[in-house]
Amino acid sequence: MGLFDRKKDTKDEKKKLSTYVSGAVRQFAMTFARGDLYKDADYTGDVLKEESSFAEQAFAIFMNNLELDAAGSVINYKHSEQRAAQYIRSYFDREYTVEPPFESWELELYPVSREFYMK
Repeated sequence: MGLFDRKKDTKDEKKKLSTYVSGAVRQFAMTFARGDLYKDADYTGDVLKEESSFAEQAFAIFMNNLELDAAGSVINYKHSEQRAAQYIRSYFDREYTVEPPFESWELELYPVSREFYMK
């Protein structure tokens, strides 16, 4: 059991994320969509449509910070959520300073897959 703990298709060697990672992403998406990460800005309406890159970056920060134990359980959900919330706040409140500052690995935007971009 671990990061990829769901049943896999041995024919194609497909892997599924653990149910814990799936649950963490679902929970974060719900919290984000409700506007609960930074209540001083309505970032879920037209702002999200017009400036969606802030949402992309917030999700990247959340995922890049997420850590798992050997069994695939998420061990730092609240920390990951807090780092994403700090980014959202800094996006809308230019006077807010993120502490500690983001490191480059937290801000990295990764591709879906090589194959995705080759189609």
